Amino acid sequence: MAKIEMADVFATGRRGGGGSLYAYRVRGRGRSAVVLWIGGRGDEPDQVFAVPEAGRWQVPVFVTARQARVYVRRRGRKLATSEADTLELSRVQHWLEDPVRRKIPPGAVLEAWNFLEDLARGLDAVHLPQQGTVQNSAYEKLFEGECATWTPDEQRAVLELIKAGMELWNSCPVIVSPCSGIVLEAEPAARAL
Repeated sequence: MAKIEMADVFATGRRGGGGSLYAYRVRGRGRSAVVLWIGGRGDEPDQVFAVPEAGRWQVPVFVTARQARVYVRRRGRKLATSEADTLELSRVQHWLEDPVRRKIPPGAVLEAWNFLEDLARGLDAVHLPQQGTVQNSAYEKLFEGECATWTPDEQRAVLELIKAGMELWNSCPVIVSPCSGIVLEAEPAARAL
């Protein structure tokens, strides 16, 4: 594994970020892990922290927030908080199994949407559908807690985006023990970490 100077990546971000670092626990049916999340400064977007390895971006993942804290500290930075917020993707996955008959969990879908966009941004991935007027309208309704008023086009757009994002999360390459250089390729039915 090539040595990477992470202090520079943390300090400036790949695209001029450099915002605060957070440990973020993501729990899903196929993959669960603690990731690092970088809050964007000013108008810059947030992103999930990823590192370049073997010609592509990979996400360092941890079992505990403490491991993430140690990883960051060894690179000359600190997490903004010692605790890790938790995203329950399993609630969204449950809804995705039968979105017509199951009630939409608006808070969980909103958090998942934001996380999945940040993940795609961190990986420089183009796996998520292009956002347009329909997605923006659906997002606004979701944000306002009015997802029951989604049009059929809006619901299709949300389902398409969330499904693509879940596939990205379950299949993106991760570095399980970032200090040891172990890289795992996810299988289609991604393994839990």
